[in-house]
Amino acid sequence: KQWYQRRVREQKQMLKMVVSILCLFVLITLHSVFVHVKSQSPPPYNASWASLDSRPTPEWYLDAKFGIFIHWGLYSVPSWAPVGVTYAEWYWYDLETKGSQTQAFHNATYGAKFKYQDFVSSFKAELYDPQEWVDLFVKSGAKYIVPTSKHHEGFTLWPSAQSWNWNSVDLGPHRDLLGDLLSTAKNSGLYAGVYYSLYEWYHPLYTGPNPQDYVNEVMLPQLYDLAENYQPDIFWGDGEWDHPSAFW
Repeated sequence: KQWYQRRVREQKQMLKMVVSILCLFVLITLHSVFVHVKSQSPPPYNASWASLDSRPTPEWYLDAKFGIFIHWGLYSVPSWAPVGVTYAEWYWYDLETKGSQTQAFHNATYGAKFKYQDFVSSFKAELYDPQEWVDLFVKSGAKYIVPTSKHHEGFTLWPSAQSWNWNSVDLGPHRDLLGDLLSTAKNSGLYAGVYYSLYEWYHPLYTGPNPQDYVNEVMLPQLYDLAENYQPDIFWGDGEWDHPSAFW
């Protein structure tokens, strides 16, 4: 009986020792994981160029030698520009420039009473197949794409609340052209970013007495919308030249 009791005590002590060792192992492992995660976490950034410039370039971008940049929008309907002078996506701006080649082409082709906004009835994208596009991108060897979310005329290819009745869901194709392409690209292994114009040529808030209202009420909400709901891998900003960086 004494031998049996001693044996039980020894087994209990052995069990306690094993449990203690396991607990110690778990604590050490958790500490190592925490230290690793902490070391891998990006440092906090602030609103200064020194801070922002300290961000490392993503490894995938350094490795990706080829990407596809896509300018597609309402301006793709006329799809015209004088070669070597301007770009097709600047069609509306050039149309409003008196004596321009674009204005002469437009008046001869569509008539002087035909407005840029009237092109929306022809912007249907009825043959648009994002999977077909992405298959071609992958076959080409591209690793990422950057489609236009909004150019300088303000027409968005996603249902932006700040661009009511001037987007591809409310008008024209009645479809989230941007979202369909980004999701298809990511599902096929491509990285997907967005081009975004910071300013708009004819937005009343931008051309009004306090253009900062445009930044706060249009630009920033749109950027937040794109970041939160589409999670692009790249933000390609454009049109910043109208104002210094502090304005934006």
